[in-house]
Amino acid sequence: MNLFPDSAHTNERYPALERQKMYNKKDVKILRDLAKQYIEICAKEIQDERRELWRKHNSLKKTRPMVLCLWWGAIKEIIDPYLECEDEFFRGHERFLRKMIFQDYTGDDFVCEPWITQRAKLVFPEKGPWGLECKRISASEAGGAWKGVPPIKDLKDAEKMVKPRHVIDEEDTERRVSRLHDAIGDILEINVDRSPNSYRNFSNALGNLRGIEQLMWDMYDNPEWLHRLLAFMRDGILETNEQAEKTGDWNLANHLISPIPYEENLEAPKANSKPVMRKQLWAWFDAQEYDQVSPEMHYEFMLQYQIPIMEKFALTHYGCCENLTDKIDILRKISNLRSIGVAPWADIQKCAEQIKDDYIFSWHPNPTDMGCCGFDPDKIRAIMEQAMQVTKDCHVKIVLKDVQTVEGHPERLKEWTKIVRDVF
Repeated sequence: MNLFPDSAHTNERYPALERQKMYNKKDVKILRDLAKQYIEICAKEIQDERRELWRKHNSLKKTRPMVLCLWWGAIKEIIDPYLECEDEFFRGHERFLRKMIFQDYTGDDFVCEPWITQRAKLVFPEKGPWGLECKRISASEAGGAWKGVPPIKDLKDAEKMVKPRHVIDEEDTERRVSRLHDAIGDILEINVDRSPNSYRNFSNALGNLRGIEQLMWDMYDNPEWLHRLLAFMRDGILETNEQAEKTGDWNLANHLISPIPYEENLEAPKANSKPVMRKQLWAWFDAQEYDQVSPEMHYEFMLQYQIPIMEKFALTHYGCCENLTDKIDILRKISNLRSIGVAPWADIQKCAEQIKDDYIFSWHPNPTDMGCCGFDPDKIRAIMEQAMQVTKDCHVKIVLKDVQTVEGHPERLKEWTKIVRDVF
């Protein structure tokens, strides 16, 4: 659903004079200057060249390895020190624009799209999406370690859970979109994201609700209870996604894949597109909490419940930081599987032998080897050369992710991209 179908929209609830009181002129100028830089990046010819490469790659046609430098875990080091907006709302969008401008600097295969997204305000139960509050005991240092306090301590606690619902606070959403539109809407299209994508993957939610260690005990001690809980969560997600579909709140900018969804049989991503069905979109799933669980129990206590959700979409990527080396066989049960994540600790040779050219081989090299902790070009090149030899018959995507620091040297990311490209 497009809240504002034409760029000259007016907001009756918040008239112009009232809205102006909400704005810091300095903040608006900062955003406008950044938006102008970003739209120029989006207009580069290289963006269309990358789109065509991704279409072929994601359609399992032979291309050179695709390269993504997703350094975003280090945003507090690379971007945040340079933020200037005082208003928290504008500051968040300033962060996105500076992030995309730096992304262009890295020279990877990321596609910069000519819009900026404002998330709709989703309405959750008071204690969280599932009706239970997941608390954390945090370290004293901001951004440091934390320990979860799972709310399902007793089996009966699960009876307090509620199914999520797709509900949007329209007034708050309209106010936010209007503010951003007034600031930069004449430069960048404001894409309104009304999707319920926070519900797509429940492995993480289950780990927070029950605790990962206790979850593993439950597979042995309380298997029937756990099956009922998984079925409850599966059905809640399916119903929520269907509610959003019926209200027209999925659009072509809602592909749930990180981050390039172009494919020959799918419509291209588009801001504020007409409503679409999930069968026109990518999905991303993983089960990092099940890394140490056997393939058989991974399937029994998670994957079989994820499959009905995944199969409502056109294509699926599976895997993030969990080691899937011994689980490729169970992933083949996913009928619309197109891409498999190969974590830093996976055996890439065994994964390549199993994945072959049946799926995209989405390899995540260890960021500590790639320049996050010291920068050794020869080491990077050697690792890449070996990996390219092992995966020469695969559809390879190289994704540098989970970068938490560059030790004050952001130029390393550009150099990393160049080294990788030189290998092939």
